[in-house]
Amino acid sequence: MTAVAGRVAAGERGETRIADRVVAKIAAQAAKEAVVDPPENGASPRATVTVHRDAARVRVSLELGYPCDIGRQCGAVRSRVAQRVKSLAGMEVPEVAVQVERLHPATSGTQGRTR
Repeated sequence: MTAVAGRVAAGERGETRIADRVVAKIAAQAAKEAVVDPPENGASPRATVTVHRDAARVRVSLELGYPCDIGRQCGAVRSRVAQRVKSLAGMEVPEVAVQVERLHPATSGTQGRTR
């Protein structure tokens, strides 16, 4: 193929690189969206990412309300993070490690009452 006069061929234009911290922000937001019932006083999810070529390995730290199905919540986070990073950054996500840092007990309206 020949390039049109004054235009650079597609293979010679260069590449777009998305910074690790941008992918980490996408992952953290996706994790926040995936948590079904986030605790009131819980911190927002945090993510760290290692990007190698077109693949991102993600580690997400989050807090969950208790009681909850921790396995289901973590599975939903893994799935959502992989989906959003692929759709927004165009990267494969072979690994999403989810670390639950804290469980927040549900607050009940009976605390502080006397019988």
